[in-house]
Amino acid sequence: MTKSNRREFLTKAGVAAAAAGATTLAAPAVHAQAPIKWRFQTYAGSALGQHVTKPAIDAINAAAKGELQIELFYADQLVPTGELFRSMQKGTIDAVHSDDDSMAAPVDISVFGGYFPMATRHALDVPVLFRQYGFAEIWSEAYKKAGGVVWLSAAGQDPCNFNTKKRITKLDDLKGLRLYTFPTAGRFLSQFGVVPVQIPYEDAEVAVQTGELDGMAWSGITEDYEVGWADVTDYFLTNNISGAWIGSWFVNEKRWADLPSHLKQIVLSGIESGHFYRNQWYFGGEAKLRAKGKKLKVETIPASEWKEVEVAASKFWDEIAETGETAAKVVQIFKDYDAVRQKAGGLYTCG
Repeated sequence: MTKSNRREFLTKAGVAAAAAGATTLAAPAVHAQAPIKWRFQTYAGSALGQHVTKPAIDAINAAAKGELQIELFYADQLVPTGELFRSMQKGTIDAVHSDDDSMAAPVDISVFGGYFPMATRHALDVPVLFRQYGFAEIWSEAYKKAGGVVWLSAAGQDPCNFNTKKRITKLDDLKGLRLYTFPTAGRFLSQFGVVPVQIPYEDAEVAVQTGELDGMAWSGITEDYEVGWADVTDYFLTNNISGAWIGSWFVNEKRWADLPSHLKQIVLSGIESGHFYRNQWYFGGEAKLRAKGKKLKVETIPASEWKEVEVAASKFWDEIAETGETAAKVVQIFKDYDAVRQKAGGLYTCG
């Protein structure tokens, strides 16, 4: 390059740089938008919540990159579990992870949340029912009618087995047992002599130690070990009254409407990742702890005798179906799905 050409090049470069600098100086300052903040409460206590709720919240917060910040609270930390729906509806809490039954949702499908007797066999039954058999539309519509709350997603978790101080080997052994359980599960079990007790989640362990409770009909064995219930009870009954907990994620209607669409997608994706984590965590634990766990002795009521519970569940379904049009529709779906499982056989019909 000649001297003349170099001089011309440097002159032009200097002009361009000056112009760029002027443009930079003239541009208005860009201020970061304040993050959207939610207060979120789960039905689960702090130990269980680390597995059933926190992974999803962590995923959402990480993906949102500061645009949305969700603060997680565990069972009863802000409001009692039975007040979750009303608090969310009023905006005291922005979002919730719970079953419809426990949070006393005033919707015509609340009885099916939590553990509806013998309606599911495995955790994966729940997403199948919601995505392939129409439950998602039914739940969404139910909360639209209630107003103020949006139903987002549902998934299954562990089965509803029994962990007790007393050894149970026959159906009559349930008589008189004071068990911590869900509202609908307790209503069903009372016909077998169980005395259902509802207290704050974190109080259940101490209640067994003080003799207020004889045990729990609340979870599978994975949860028993994780939250400390295996430390205060002696036996685990493999028979269950439901193969999977039906729980959902909800949000205050206005908070959801105000959320930008890309953040809505992040929330939904985070919830789905949480569903996946819970399924493998629970399912793997159920096998490992029944086979290798050292704290609870595993017992089973013979299938021929447990058949009485299954027959009672069928009658219970019909009673619930008579309470309203939506209830009848949900029960019929359960029956249709059960017929498919029975015909398929194998793991689809085992308890």
